Amino acid sequence: MFKIAKANAAAPLMPGSLDYTNHNHEMLAQLSVSESWIADFSTGVIRLGEWSAMLHGLSMQECGLLSLVRCYDAKDRNHVLQLFEQAATLSSSFCFSTTIIMPNGFRQPLFCMGESNGLEEKYSGSMVGVFVFPRFKLEGASQITSRQ
Repeated sequence: MFKIAKANAAAPLMPGSLDYTNHNHEMLAQLSVSESWIADFSTGVIRLGEWSAMLHGLSMQECGLLSLVRCYDAKDRNHVLQLFEQAATLSSSFCFSTTIIMPNGFRQPLFCMGESNGLEEKYSGSMVGVFVFPRFKLEGASQITSRQ
């Protein structure tokens, strides 16, 4: 799944959708681990949370785009790079899913949703998003998301 849309073409918020009583954080935590991230276009730096950095095989919580995607399934890397490139040129909402493949053979599904904004001036703007790491086990693979 690879999807990008102009920011103004994104699905409108439903009345009450930002009301926290409509969100089931316990169910989300039972089924997945989620963490936000941010990217600054002026520096090219992506800042990850601790869990996301660890699952991406990174020793630091700051990285560049190529360092981020190097652990993704090889067939998905170019699609993800193109998606980020498109989002960096036009304020947009985007999402993708892939699998992180660790050197030890573990495979972790990954869903990403985000948006870019502030692209009016050259080399300005940012992206914000969330990584969701489902807790289910892939067939024939070991699961690594077991944070309690």
